Amino acid sequence: MVSKKKELSGKEKAAILLISLGPDVSAQVYKHLSQEEIEKLTLEIASVRKVDTSTKEEIIDQFHQLAIAQDYITQGGIGYAKNVLEKALGEQEAMEIINRLTSTLQVKPFDFARKADAGQILNFIQNEHPQTIALILSYLESVQAGQILSELPQEVQADIAKRIALMDSTSPEIINEVENILERKLSATVTQDYTRTGGVETVVEVLNSVDRSTERTILDALEIQDPELAEEIKKRMFVFEDIVTLDNRSIQRVIRDVENEDLQLALKVANDEVKDVVFKNMSQRMVETFKDEMEFMGPVRLRDVEEAQSRIVAVIRRLEEAGEIVIARGGGDDIIV
Repeated sequence: MVSKKKELSGKEKAAILLISLGPDVSAQVYKHLSQEEIEKLTLEIASVRKVDTSTKEEIIDQFHQLAIAQDYITQGGIGYAKNVLEKALGEQEAMEIINRLTSTLQVKPFDFARKADAGQILNFIQNEHPQTIALILSYLESVQAGQILSELPQEVQADIAKRIALMDSTSPEIINEVENILERKLSATVTQDYTRTGGVETVVEVLNSVDRSTERTILDALEIQDPELAEEIKKRMFVFEDIVTLDNRSIQRVIRDVENEDLQLALKVANDEVKDVVFKNMSQRMVETFKDEMEFMGPVRLRDVEEAQSRIVAVIRRLEEAGEIVIARGGGDDIIV
C-alpha cells in the first residue's frame, strides 16, 4: 500500500522555497518581510531536516506559476489571468492557481481602482446611485475615497457617508456587477462568501481624509438625518478642538512636531479652552512669541485656518499610530495606544 503524501502548509512551502533559492536570494526576500514573518520562517527553516528532489521541484513550480499568475493579474485583473492560464494549463489547473493566489495574497475587489487617480474614478461614478458610490468608496483607500467624497455635490455627501456607515455585507454578485460598471478590467470576485465592507469605522476613515468644510457639512446633515449615527461617528473621530482631551505630555509632543506657522494659524480662531491648554504646555517665552506672531498676522482666511488644522490633526493621528501619544475616544472609555 502506497502511503499518501503529506500536504504541506504554506509556511512549510515558503521555508522549502527559501532553502532551495539559497542564502543570498533568501536574504533579499527577508528585506520585504515583517519581523514576525522573519521569525516564523526562520524557525520553520531550522526545523526542516531533508527535502526530496520531487517535493522541491513541485514547490518551485508552484511558486513559478503563482508569480506568472500575479503578473497577469497586474496586467489586466483576475479575469485576464484566468483566461491566459486556462489556455496554457486547462480550466481546472488555472482555477487552482487563481484560488491559491487569491487566498494567499487576499486580492480585494476594486484593486484596479485603488491604483487609479481619484479624479478619474470620480468621472466614472459621480452619476451613479448613492448606494453604488458608497460601495465603491468603502473599498478604496481612505485618502482616495475622501478626495472623491469632497468633490461630490454637497446634497449627496451626507447620504453617501450614511450609506457607508450602515453598510454591512454585500454579495459577490453585486460587487462583481459594480466592478464591471466602473471598469471592465477590474478584477472579478472569485470567492463565493459574502464580503464584509463599509461600517462606521470605514466612514470615519473616509471623513478623516476629507477637508474640514466637507467634514462639517456631512456631519451637520447627518445630525439632522440620523442623530445617533452622527454622534457615533463623531465619537470615533478626532478634530483639532479635541486637542484639549490629550494629556500634557502628548500636547507637548504635538507642539514639537507641528509647524509653528500651522499652530499659530489654527490657534488664531480657536476657542479659549484650546488656547489655554496649548499655551499651558509652552514656555512663557514661546507663549509670548506666539501671541505676538498671531497679532501681527492680522485677518486670515478661514480656508487657510482649516488647512492648518487638518495638517495638525494629521500629525496627531500619525503620532497615535506610532504609539507616541494616546487619544481617548468615546468619552474616554476606549483608549487607543
